[in-house]
Order: sequence, then structure tokens, then C-alpha cells
Amino acid sequence: MSAARKIPATVITGFLGAGKTTLIRHLMENAQGKRIALVINEFGDLGMDREILSGCGVPGCEDENIVELANGCICCTVADEFLPTMEKLVLADNPPDAIVIETSGLALPKPLVKAFQWPEIRSRVTVDGVVTLVDAHAVAAGRFADDPDAVQKLREADEALDHDNPLEEVFEDQLSCADLVILNKADLLDEAGMDVLEQDLRARLRPGVKLVPAAYGKVDPAVLLGLDAGAEDDLDTRPSHHDDADGDHDHDDFDTFVVEFGAVEDLEALEARLAAAVEDHDILRIKGFLDIPGKPARMLVQGVGPRLDRWFDRPWKAGEERKSHLVVIGLHGIDRAAVAREIREGRTAAEAQAAPLSGSAGAA
Repeated sequence: MSAARKIPATVITGFLGAGKTTLIRHLMENAQGKRIALVINEFGDLGMDREILSGCGVPGCEDENIVELANGCICCTVADEFLPTMEKLVLADNPPDAIVIETSGLALPKPLVKAFQWPEIRSRVTVDGVVTLVDAHAVAAGRFADDPDAVQKLREADEALDHDNPLEEVFEDQLSCADLVILNKADLLDEAGMDVLEQDLRARLRPGVKLVPAAYGKVDPAVLLGLDAGAEDDLDTRPSHHDDADGDHDHDDFDTFVVEFGAVEDLEALEARLAAAVEDHDILRIKGFLDIPGKPARMLVQGVGPRLDRWFDRPWKAGEERKSHLVVIGLHGIDRAAVAREIREGRTAAEAQAAPLSGSAGAA
């Protein structure tokens, strides 16, 4: 198969809650007849993104067009799951026109791109481009950076201190591998804030990488697809904090767990409890579904830091168990039992006195 006939694959990366699934849904809604295979990788999310996409009713998002890799972060399991999946796609009797790969929010893109050099798939598929999605509002608020003043004081006190932030390392690795960076949720920043953010990000990007602002993942597919980067042949220009570790990185920095509970009678009260739990335990990401009594559809909830969005995404299926369950992701050591109790029941009197609730999260 000649290079000109290789199937283009687009790798979509971005930290937890940047909006990758929303971006892919918009892409599929505007595919204009192009047959796109989706490879979805989730780290501890219990198939949440696949469920969101397959249930959205968009042509192309049916179960048969979505492959889920749920046995760990894709950058650490390329040989076991990713390569067999790619071989199956490209060797099919009717292969797709394009492949879109959604990595987990904790994935490093470079080891995945490197896997495209494997002889089994190299002659049949190429990395058209690595698209990194950035939560503009979260980054502008310093979500992935340490407090520079506090760090400087620590360094002045101890010159041997080697400060390490796993959030920032993953974020920087995703930026340094990008061929295109989408500044999602740009509508939450004013013009001055966007200017500052763009200046900061440009200093971290390779020369020539474009920054594109967006809201709700609405980006023209012509911008995302057809980058023709051939990224697998350009690895040396894409530095990584983990270049000396054979692509492995330590997921022990993060904890993921599920909180299950019954029907939600008082949605505003739940939102207040979620906001309190996020504040008390520095939760990075909340995502899941709610059972709202009297409503024929399930409610999708997504939260990044203190921001919460919710909407009804699809009707409950016949015979489907109606239940509420949320995936929670935080830094290692997060008190799982306390988080679960606070989400289900609320703060104790002592917790409320120590950290009074400042207001409930917003809803979409």
C-alpha cells in the first residue's frame, strides 16, 4: 500500500475535562459521509465516554463503529490492546476512511504515536495529526501550574529541592506532541485573558503549531482532519518528560473511583454537595449519569474543578437499570470514603464549619 493511500489517524489528547468527547461528537455530526472509526481509551472511567458517544444518536457513533480500550491508559498498553485493534481496523474488508483516537485524560501521546512505527501497521496507517484540547478557563486559572511565589520561597529555602507536579508534566507532554491546539471553552475568557493564555502556551509549543479557540468543541472538521503531519516520522521534535522511561508514566499519582447512589429528588441539593466535595477534596474530574424521577431520559453530569454542567443526553433504554453513578478522579491519597459520603449525604457539621459552602455549581 503506497504512502498516499495510508489511512489517516487523528490522535485527540487533552487533560481531564478538556472536552474531547464533545469535540468528537461535533466531528461525527459534521463528517459529511466520511466513514470514521472511533477508538476510545479511558482510564478508570468505566466506559463513560463510549456510552456518551454511542447513545448520542449521531450517525457513525453506533456501537459497531466504536472500539473501547478500557484496560488502562493507552500509552502504557500499546502492544497488548492498541496494535491488535489497529490491525483489525486497517485489515477489514471495508476499512474506514479515517480513524479518530480519543486518549484518556492522563495519557501521554508520544508513546502512542511511536506505536505507528510498528511494521504491522506502518504501511497501512499514518498519524495525520495530534490534536491537543486545552480547557482554556482551567489553564488560565492556573489549574496545571504550581503557585510560582510559593515554589520560589521553597526553592530559596532549599536549593536542592526538585519540585515535581504530575499534573503539569502530563499537560506539558500533551502540548509538546501537538500539531494543533484547540483552546476549548474560550467563551469563558475575555479578550485580555485569551491573549495572556495564548502567549503562555506558545512558549511551550513547537514552532508552527496553531492555536484555535473554540466553545463546546465546535471546530470545523476541515481544521481537525487533513493535517498530513506524519507524526510517527517526526518524534525527535516532540520532547517528553518521560523520554527516558520507555513511554511509561506513573498513574499512581491519580486515583479513580465510582460513587453510586439512588434517584436524585433534589438536583440543586446534589449540586451543592458536589461543589462542596470538589472544594474539600480538590477533585479534578466528576463525570457520570443521574436518575431523575419522572424524567424519561438520563441526565449527564460533567464537572471540571468547581464547574459543573448537566443535561439530558438520551432516554433510558427498555430494561436498562435506572441508577445514579459518578466517576471521581483526584490526586493520589484522596479520601474516597469521605468523598462518597459527602456526595450522598453532604458535609458533616465539622466539615461545614471548617469550609463553609460558598455557593452551588452552575448548570447548563
